[in-house]
Amino acid sequence: MADAGPPGPALVPHGEPPVYFTFAGLARLGVPHATTTRHCPGVASFAAPIDPRAPRPPFGPATTPALRPAGLDLARVAYARQAHGAAAAPAPAGGGFAGSVDVVTTTAPGVPLAIFTADCLAIVLYDPGTPALAAAHVGWRGTARGAAQAAVRALTALGARAGRAHAAIAPSIGPCCYEVDEPVTRELARAYPGRWQAWTRPAAGAGRVLLDLWAANAALLAEAGVDPARIENPRVCTACHPELFFSYRRGNRGRLVTLAALP
Repeated sequence: MADAGPPGPALVPHGEPPVYFTFAGLARLGVPHATTTRHCPGVASFAAPIDPRAPRPPFGPATTPALRPAGLDLARVAYARQAHGAAAAPAPAGGGFAGSVDVVTTTAPGVPLAIFTADCLAIVLYDPGTPALAAAHVGWRGTARGAAQAAVRALTALGARAGRAHAAIAPSIGPCCYEVDEPVTRELARAYPGRWQAWTRPAAGAGRVLLDLWAANAALLAEAGVDPARIENPRVCTACHPELFFSYRRGNRGRLVTLAALP
């Protein structure tokens, strides 16, 4: 179980310092996308929860020009009130609020799906053959509740094929820094008996482990039918890189956002 490293070839920086990263694999497929850094202006803090009545998520006026080079139209962005579950919903055709869910899908070209994080995983799934797109918010609760598998099911419900899908896992907290205790391991043991231990290693405290959500969700995506060779998993830890990312575990109150749209 390899720990996190610095952003490498799988993540392409944009700007100096980087305002956002793109995934090399998704870029080759022509998918407009970005996963922001702390240097991206105008992404809301955790002090300002998403208001589902708002016509657009809480981006500041400087966010649109910052992300325009990525090919993303924030006037059409779709988003959710993330609930740490595994429910899925389609994005409104013109963008806007998709509901209290953790998986958002679309078959409409040019509608960016937005996932907000500050240690949790943002997972993008794309099937170019349909075409169809899904974006998922996955923390430890979402892992235990099957959010990654739900994202694959939601994509296939749109006519996609899991074996044809490409997946990307955005920067998030790694097993180098993510120490959890019995309430977390109890839920994982209930969901994945006899298997969850492969995604952990002992930590210093009694009953505590270091949890590898990257490995867990890559394995769960593969079990749901995604070809492991098509899963981009750069293993970049938000807590290890405070110069680039916000991390809730490090006490940062800012948000990162991962966005992707169908070409």
